[in-house]
Parts: sequence; structure tokens; C-alpha cells
Amino acid sequence: MVQIGKYNTLEVLKKVDFGIYLKGDNNEEILLPSRYVPHNCRLGDKIDVFVYLDSEDRIIATTEHPYAQVGEFAYLQVKSTNRVGAFLDWGLMKDILVPFREQKMTMKEGYSYIVYLYVDSESQRIAASAKLDKYLDNVPINYVPNQEVDILVVQRTDLGYKVIINNLHWGMVYHNEIFTNIEKGDKLKGYIKQVRNDEKIDVSLQPFGYEKIDALSQQILDVLKDNDNYLPLSDKSPAETIYNYFSCSKKNFKKAIGALYRKHLILILNNGIKAIQ
Repeated sequence: MVQIGKYNTLEVLKKVDFGIYLKGDNNEEILLPSRYVPHNCRLGDKIDVFVYLDSEDRIIATTEHPYAQVGEFAYLQVKSTNRVGAFLDWGLMKDILVPFREQKMTMKEGYSYIVYLYVDSESQRIAASAKLDKYLDNVPINYVPNQEVDILVVQRTDLGYKVIINNLHWGMVYHNEIFTNIEKGDKLKGYIKQVRNDEKIDVSLQPFGYEKIDALSQQILDVLKDNDNYLPLSDKSPAETIYNYFSCSKKNFKKAIGALYRKHLILILNNGIKAIQ
């Protein structure tokens, strides 16, 4: 079944002067214009394409990649507005519409907003909505601690940054666990820290536990070796300084040097750490 607003793998049916036709549902023909046709394309080949509606509401295909597909959230910029709504750049020739009814506040040209992409049930057109809450936390939470997830940074708060997890749930990354600059619209890898009793989800930007410590311990030894077996770092060093060296939290750094000390691989001094030869 051909899915509008998503990537589909379709078979080449025939070639014409202005492109090729791909096999849709019930032998429907979907045009892939000439400028998108891969080199040496042959009848019967299967091609990965993105399917959407053109300006005349005809189903059309492209090998270009939009910034997001239906069912995903994205940080998109407004190119123009009119009496219908706001038109956002989503990486294709045809801009995507956010109708007025789907705007939380009046969108302005040149500004960027987090939106959700969907197919309008009446027109079958792809549209976007800035009313994020109705598209999140609608499926059961099924995460485990330290699980790697995809996150989209949405909003800075007093506690930290609200993020969207796997295009499904709200989460929070706390200020005191952030050791690098992040901004609204950033797409990052995150790690589930915990799911609270109220089903709020805490997310970390780095994995935790012994799996991480082992790799970090080796990294510390490697850096020590490259610096004459001494580093001016200790458990009293600022978290930002530690992050600049190892891209890890101060808590994980303290665990790692503790493990190395217990294995008699380093000495922990007042003003640094030293590798034992």
C-alpha cells in the first residue's frame, strides 16, 4: 500500500519523455519527474521514493529527502503566510501548510517552529500542526533504563529542556546533566534515565552504568598516555572542564577513576591523576 507523506519502494512501470511512472495501488501510475530519475533506471527496477501531492493534488514521487515525513516532528521555518495559514520549508519544492486552526500562536514569516506532520483526513493533503500535545503520549510507555532513543529538543524550562522521544513521548533533560550547548530544534541521541511513577520520562545525553565506565576508563588511560601519564583533573575539577576532556558527566568520571584506582592503574592526587607504570 502506497503511503502518502512517507518513503515507499515502488516498481518502474514505464518511461516517458518527462520521467517515469511507478506502480501504485491497483496499478495506479505515480509520476517520478525526469530530474529525479536515477541514472540507468530500467523497467522493473524498484526505487525508494518519497510520495506526496503536487500543487494540483496529484500523487507524485521524488528522490529528494524532506526534513521530516508524516508521523514525525521537525523544526521548520516559515517561508510565507496568507489567509489560509503559514507555509513552511520542509525540503521539497512544495511548502507544507500549517492551517490557522493548527497554530498555537500566529506564525510569522522567517521564524521557525516545532511541528508535527500529518495527512489531513478530508483532503488527503500533507499538513503540519504546532499543537504538539495531541500527538504525544498516546501510546503506552515501554522504555528500559539506558535505552538509546532519538530526541528532538523543543523548549528550555527552569528545570532543563523538554524533548520529544522517538516521535512518541515527552521527556526532560535536566540542566545539571547537560555538559554541552544544545538548542531548540537539535536532533540528538539520548538515553532513558528513568520512567517516573507519574509516567514522566527523564532522559540523559550520555549512557550510564558500568558499560559506559569501562569504555571511559580506557579513554582516560589513553589520554593519560598521550599527556606524559598525568592530567590536571580530579574529582574536584569543574564538570565543564571534565566534559571538555572526555565528553562525560562528572559523576561518570569519578566512577571511572575510582575503578582505575582500585585496579592500581592510576594514582589520585590532590591536583590531578597519574598513571602507574
